[in-house]
Amino acid sequence: MLRLKTYIILFFMVVSGSIASGQKPLKLSLAEWSLHRALNNGEITNLDFPKIAKTKYNLDAVEYVSTFFKGKGDDQTYLQNLKNECKKYGVKSLLIMIDGEGPLADTSEAVRNKTVENHHKWVKAAKFLGCHSIRVNVQGQGTMEQVKKAAIDGLSKLCDYAAKDKINVIVENHGGYSSNGKWLSEVIKAVNKPNCGTLPDFGNFYEYDRYQGTQDMMPFAKGVSGKSYDFDAQGNETKIDYARMIKIVKDSGYKGYIDIEYEGTRLTEDEGIKATQMLLERLIAQK
Repeated sequence: MLRLKTYIILFFMVVSGSIASGQKPLKLSLAEWSLHRALNNGEITNLDFPKIAKTKYNLDAVEYVSTFFKGKGDDQTYLQNLKNECKKYGVKSLLIMIDGEGPLADTSEAVRNKTVENHHKWVKAAKFLGCHSIRVNVQGQGTMEQVKKAAIDGLSKLCDYAAKDKINVIVENHGGYSSNGKWLSEVIKAVNKPNCGTLPDFGNFYEYDRYQGTQDMMPFAKGVSGKSYDFDAQGNETKIDYARMIKIVKDSGYKGYIDIEYEGTRLTEDEGIKATQMLLERLIAQK
């Protein structure tokens, strides 16, 4: 009788859409860049980040920015303290966005190799914290083809190193040629390694159509950045068609986290994070 009741409950969950073809709903995380003003002003520190994510926004996953704990990437005491904060508040560390460690697609092999080496400590830090990825930049000077060749080499070398620790190396559209979705997708295809992927950012397409760019990057996505700038009275983002973006993400079959990355100036960081969270929750819930 109990088993029959269980089957009936499951049947109605499937019919109502609570279980849809085994798909898990998209989840939300907090990108540390959303708090960059408070961090840069010294109002909070990186060690406060897990607590803020959980207690202020009820989010149980975070995405760090390396510059907010610069010099601590190989400091085991510091990393243990950060890990303890995550454990204390039940927060999962997803990835570290790496900046300031050099151009991974520099056309000079010597510079490129040094940049790869500079990322090694962050691979180790990501593993220690329980992250699945580090986000890197593939900027360089030269023609599209020259920088593409360099990016493929730099990424391949870093991916080989990171694979030993089961860490993904993912690339964000973050300026230069990387903000061209077609170019970046060609780079990832050429690297052709299972731990090499993308982090599509809704906002960082400049001379390239943002919707096409996101679509180009989604087949390789191991994370998604829900960049936002401002909102209208109905709670919709004013610069990005979020409904269209979420449809692209859903249609791709992606089932991971979308981070909340507020970058506007009109609202406070707290208001911007909450507005982005509300919009994402509404759109994710829609069929």
